Amino acid sequence: MSPFMGLIFFWGNIMRFIDEATIEVHAGDGGNGCVSFRREKFVPKGGPDGGNGGKGGDVLLVGDSQKNTLLDLLHQRTFRVKKGGNGAGKRKDGAASPTLEIAVPLGTEVWELTDDERLFVGEVLTDGQELLLVAGGRGGKGNAHFASSTMRVPRFAQPGEAGGIKKLRLVLKVIAQVGLVGLPNAGKSTLISVLSAAKPKVAGYPFTTLNPNLGIMAGRDYARLIIADIPGLIENAHQGSGLGIRFLKHVERTEVIVLLVSVKNRDDETLLFHDYQTVMGELNAYNPQLIKRVKLVLLSQTDTLPAERVKELLTVLSPEIAEPGERLLMAVSSTSGAGIEDLKGTLENLVNSATS
Repeated sequence: MSPFMGLIFFWGNIMRFIDEATIEVHAGDGGNGCVSFRREKFVPKGGPDGGNGGKGGDVLLVGDSQKNTLLDLLHQRTFRVKKGGNGAGKRKDGAASPTLEIAVPLGTEVWELTDDERLFVGEVLTDGQELLLVAGGRGGKGNAHFASSTMRVPRFAQPGEAGGIKKLRLVLKVIAQVGLVGLPNAGKSTLISVLSAAKPKVAGYPFTTLNPNLGIMAGRDYARLIIADIPGLIENAHQGSGLGIRFLKHVERTEVIVLLVSVKNRDDETLLFHDYQTVMGELNAYNPQLIKRVKLVLLSQTDTLPAERVKELLTVLSPEIAEPGERLLMAVSSTSGAGIEDLKGTLENLVNSATS
């Protein structure tokens, strides 16, 4: 593959998963009230009969479990709702303009962008959940509304109110209970394919995972765990190296973070501990709270070493990595299946403990 074709391939994959977008939303203006007087044959003293204006339509964000990207919002960045109908004579009220619904993936946060700050509006976490972005303007009252015993002939009506306008930043944070992190080629994609029915791309070169992958692991008593595979981190990712840390926001919602350290071509305790420290350092640089969620460290791809050597590594590294009641150290091989069943039970227990 030529470098040019490789660049097209890279961008083609990364553009499928869009997790941030900026949009502008305009709610509908309210319709104007009407000034009108009754004019009918044989009714010589007809009174005011101007109708009210219709309400302008709201703009809502709606959670859609079938969506997994904000890609649609790259094609349409401005959303406008029509004005409510104006009132008319014979006390006819104007029609309200319909509400505009914008479907987004679950886990979407909304921030309002102002001139000097960014304000949190809300988030959509469940299917069908609605979040009001801007409200439509109220319709103006017609002159019939103002008629009274002291004002028999009102010759005025209210204009409709303007609808709200906001510039918003949408940020998608994948909803998962378990997040897999590690250096490139640590075996995350292969592991998620073994734990679930997910079919991520697996290859023998770095950065095969360009976007977060989601898989569903079946647990005990019909429980389901959603697992997210986060693209590989490298040293200085927080400074933009590799794919940087742009995908780490997707582990902010997870209950448990699993850190994979590959033993393939790394049969050295010092190198393995350095790999562990590198990933922990990048998590800490992004958000210090994340390292508290690293509840499990896995020595992965252990089929590349003799079983006795794997046991030795676990013994040597446990005092440096494992913390009783806080962090576990285990070994697995997605290729041979060694340790996978124990891992499933451990993940379920860790998630249950974190949510209880």
